[in-house]
Order: sequence, then structure tokens, then C-alpha cells
Amino acid sequence: MTNPHGTGFARRLGWGARPAVVVVDLVRAYTEPGGPFFLGGEDPATPGRVLDACAAVVAAARSIDVPVVWTVVRYAPDLADAGFFAVKVPALACFAEGADGGWGELSLAPAAADALLVKQHASSFAGTSLAATLRSRGVDTVVVAGVSTSGCVRATATDALAAGFRPVVVDEACGDRTAALHRQNLADLDAKYADVVDLDTAVGELRSRGG
Repeated sequence: MTNPHGTGFARRLGWGARPAVVVVDLVRAYTEPGGPFFLGGEDPATPGRVLDACAAVVAAARSIDVPVVWTVVRYAPDLADAGFFAVKVPALACFAEGADGGWGELSLAPAAADALLVKQHASSFAGTSLAATLRSRGVDTVVVAGVSTSGCVRATATDALAAGFRPVVVDEACGDRTAALHRQNLADLDAKYADVVDLDTAVGELRSRGG
């Protein structure tokens, strides 16, 4: 990926020995037409691309018993636990318990061995047990997929770095409402906070850790 920041940025973190995959907020609100955060407004192919790529990353992880964590956003019916996030983004009300539409349902089915993490903020680490859960399993590398690139994916990757993990963001397995948002945020992540890799590289790195 071309580095727009100039020299002094975009060195490689590399992969550690014990990765985990975190699939961020891959729910119907983003992947289905009519969803409050639908990704297909500019390019109708975007949701399918993200779903297929996430499925490939997860399949590679499961094939070698790499932990897979799915995150979803859930709020109390009155949004009492949403704080100012729901004030800033009123559409988050679709994730309140009992809200119409079922927009918070996962778009891909987790396996029995996968973990499901409920969160209230953009980052999968903010106010959750994710860091402790990963450390208890000896994880040193967090492979990030899901949506949206400029929001919860970016926040999760940035906080993974701050928590002492090596963040790897999989390009095709993330998506946003415009290609410009997706590309600009990947470029910034790759320059300062994470290694951005393509799908083939991510799947290959995961499979190389088998056995």
C-alpha cells in the first residue's frame, strides 16, 4: 500500500506466533439493503465482497484452531448504556434490545467454539474483556475484519496496538459506505497503527501456523 504520510511511517509490525481473528460488527445493519448503516449505497458489490472475504478469513482460522471473536453492539431498550455515542449517531438505536428490524443480528453464523463479544462503543476493546480474553489464550496478533473501516474497524485496530497486540487489518474483509472512506482509512492505519494486508496474504499467514 502506498504510504501518503512520507518517510518515518509504515514500518511493518509483522505477525507473531499466536493470532486471533476479530470480526467487528458484521451484522445485517451493514450488509442488507435498508439497513441503517448499509455499505452498498455507492457500490452494491461491497457487502458481498466483505462477507465472502470475512468467511474466508474465518474458515482459515478455524482450520488451524485459531480463536475467532465476533463483536456486536447491544444497548438497553432506553439506550441508557449508550452514552454520547448514540447522541452523535442516532441510528445506533437500531441496536437497542427490542428494536425493530433485527439489524443487530450477525450476517454470518458463528461456530460453537467462537466467542461473541457485546460492546457499546466503536472499539472492541473499550469497556470489554477482549484484551484479557486474548491474553489468557496467549494471543499476540489480532487479525481485524468487519465493518466499518473508518469506524469500529479503525478503533479496534488502534486499540489493539495500544493494548500490546500486533494489529493486522485485512483489506477485502473490511468495508465502508464509500470506496474513498475505505481506502483513506486503510492508508492511515497502515502508516501508523497496523499492518494492512490483502486477503490472500492473511489466509496464507493463518494457514502457515497450522500444525
